[in-house]
Amino acid sequence: MWFDSHDRRALYVDRREEEHMLDRGDQSAQHLVIAPDVVADFTALPFPDASFAHVVFDPPHCNRCSETGWLAKKYGKLVAGWEEMLAGGFDECFRVLKEEGTLIFKWSSVQIPLSRVLALTPMRPLYGHRSGANMQTHWVAFIKTNSSC
Repeated sequence: MWFDSHDRRALYVDRREEEHMLDRGDQSAQHLVIAPDVVADFTALPFPDASFAHVVFDPPHCNRCSETGWLAKKYGKLVAGWEEMLAGGFDECFRVLKEEGTLIFKWSSVQIPLSRVLALTPMRPLYGHRSGANMQTHWVAFIKTNSSC
């Protein structure tokens, strides 16, 4: 999603640090390198409260994919208890976000509807946009205020 993933204004956080050769099944392979700036789980971010003016939350969105398949390796996989995990992720994103800061949430509704995921946070989104070949990728914007609930 980034125009330049090495831009000094971006800080990439992922709980994984690994490399894979992804076989896409069409005779091609993709070298995947997951090399975050900070290795951490999005449910326990190692940053003080109100650290960032802008946060992008792009969690795994598939719960029906093979653990060893390229989709899970590239994007991660939701496991049992994913609702609690995503609720914790939203809580952490808003905790590290400054007052009047923006949270951009990215979600693919191929397997789980967006409405089911947005129900996991008391914060109300301001607006959103659909994209992708089948219009199933959602970009949702929140602004953190005392009245966001």
